Amino acid sequence: MTGTGSTTAGPPSHGVPDQEAARRWRLVLGRYAAERLDVPAGDQRLESTLGYLYDREYTARGHAAGRREAGRRGGGGSGGAGLEGSAPHGVDFSALGWLGEARSLFPRETFERMQVEAVGRYGLTELLGDRGTVEAMEPSRELATALLQLRGKLDPSVADGVRRVIERVVEDVVRRLRSRFLTAVGGRVDRSRRSMHRVARNFDWKRTLRANLGRVDGDGRMLVQDVRFNARQKRALTWDVVVLVDQSGSMAASLLYSAVCAGILSGLPGIDVRLVLFDTNVVDMSHLAHDPVSVLLTAQLGGGTDIARAVRFAEGQVRDPSRTVVALVSDFYEGGSVSELLAAVRRLRASGVTLLGLAALDETADPVYDQGTARRLAEAGMEVAALTPERFAEWLGEVLA
Repeated sequence: MTGTGSTTAGPPSHGVPDQEAARRWRLVLGRYAAERLDVPAGDQRLESTLGYLYDREYTARGHAAGRREAGRRGGGGSGGAGLEGSAPHGVDFSALGWLGEARSLFPRETFERMQVEAVGRYGLTELLGDRGTVEAMEPSRELATALLQLRGKLDPSVADGVRRVIERVVEDVVRRLRSRFLTAVGGRVDRSRRSMHRVARNFDWKRTLRANLGRVDGDGRMLVQDVRFNARQKRALTWDVVVLVDQSGSMAASLLYSAVCAGILSGLPGIDVRLVLFDTNVVDMSHLAHDPVSVLLTAQLGGGTDIARAVRFAEGQVRDPSRTVVALVSDFYEGGSVSELLAAVRRLRASGVTLLGLAALDETADPVYDQGTARRLAEAGMEVAALTPERFAEWLGEVLA
């Protein structure tokens, strides 16, 4: 602030915190701040790498690189000193070179986000055309869902790259989830035997109390040294698990995890999985339930939603109602008849089918959904929740035990 009350537009020159703030603002604003904020020598690679991707935002909004708008700052000059290009320090990136540079400069979480924005927001799909580059990408749920949403718009030449990215993401998710499903859903509790699997689901509190009764001190506190767990047995009878998955665009992440969960369940003994995708049509994908990648590459995200039609289809798949679970994965924004949907749910519930409505089946379990329809489904007999895949495995284990 000067003595006349005017403000200065340049970066503050006093104190390390102000210098750091100016540095960060320069990286955020990019080359359009070049006249007011300099790039520190140590930030030139960061500036170039960020600019290669995010200067596309300015271009998309009509800002021209290399010149100023006529009449700006100084009363109408026709050009003057222009703005710098997207690689202002002589770095001439290709999309493939940019990927390697970004990986080397930024933390993993930041790099993953930049990948998603490069492909999903700014259309750098050439990253998917080279096998080596695809292998160098960091597989993430966000990248896979972005590709699923874009898949119908991508050039066929990158189809192999899209498949490989989704394969790597699915492999990673399966690796994390398989043991949880094996533990939770792999069999029923056998209370006659002790278990070697020391997990919370198998904890036997009654036996643990009895085993430690002799270790109670004068204040009534028990010193627990012998913790008991129940074993689990294989099921003698088969359960039918029907998974209905909404293909609307907002359900991309839930579709990914639904396909993976169905794939894991299809490999467990005593469970017969029916996997059904729906929009206004119903597509039975049960023959591919064991192959989540093929399911995901077949799915068509977007379009309308007829949940009632999908639930009526599930009715036709029921063989033994008392041993059937129908899991509906949807945001519950019904484009068809809500009354028909509720009627079908009531019929299934009255017959003895166990019903679960999942507003989200993903790692955040933080859905956007039609709360009115969800409430009416709950009143009709469907348990409604938003679950992580791990919690879904636990819920199934409780039902199938």
